Amino acid sequence: MRSEFETVLFDLTEHIATITLNRPEAMNGFNQRMLDEFAGIWRLVKEDDDVHVIVLRGAGERAFCTGMDVKQRIERHPNVWSQADPGEFLSPKLNQVWKPLVCAVHGMTAGGAFYWLNEADIVICSEDATFFDPHVSYGLTAALEPIGLARRIPLGETLRIALLGLDERVSAERAMQIGLVSEVLPDGKLWARAAEIAAIIAAKPPAAIQGTVRAIWESLDSTRTQALRTGLSYTQLGNPIGKAQVDRSKVARGKWTLR
Repeated sequence: MRSEFETVLFDLTEHIATITLNRPEAMNGFNQRMLDEFAGIWRLVKEDDDVHVIVLRGAGERAFCTGMDVKQRIERHPNVWSQADPGEFLSPKLNQVWKPLVCAVHGMTAGGAFYWLNEADIVICSEDATFFDPHVSYGLTAALEPIGLARRIPLGETLRIALLGLDERVSAERAMQIGLVSEVLPDGKLWARAAEIAAIIAAKPPAAIQGTVRAIWESLDSTRTQALRTGLSYTQLGNPIGKAQVDRSKVARGKWTLR
């Protein structure tokens, strides 16, 4: 366990970096310290080739994360045009991290927590999970989080979450229906399943995995034709490296069927 972090627990075992948001007294809301620590975490996992995959989860029973901790001040530059979005600290893809992120979500997930969900590669949740964005209920424009969310679920569902604010929460079952999560687990089995998924990914050639993540995410900023042309260059670059990392004769067939 890395001791230099105050707001999270960090563990690296068998190529899996497990990050646990560790402010349960504040429902794992992020403060300035957590923003700074995540900036360091993304640099660490990006540069350490021993990390193949990342699992993000939250401590305590009540919440994965409820966004910014409003009881603690987030540093803002006095010049409005020089102010930074907290997502610049929290979001893996904005920090050029192409190692897969698996989010294991339980309890309340709200507001700024979507910075992580919007850029996760796989999101799973427990049966008690609920999702909502309280911004408009407090008279705040909901923009950054729903803009990211609109790229992973239907626009109408994004607008419903953004506009209803605190008056409606998306259940785990509904989150599964709209594609926000890909799996709903019974209480008590969430973390084990996240670790299981991460282990399956971590066992694969890391160059192939990281190239796949980068190619797919960067295609979202392109037209279809541009994305396909760029995708060809990824295969030309990445496939020789990926193939060198695997003994084809030892590749086992998958054991899992998603129900």
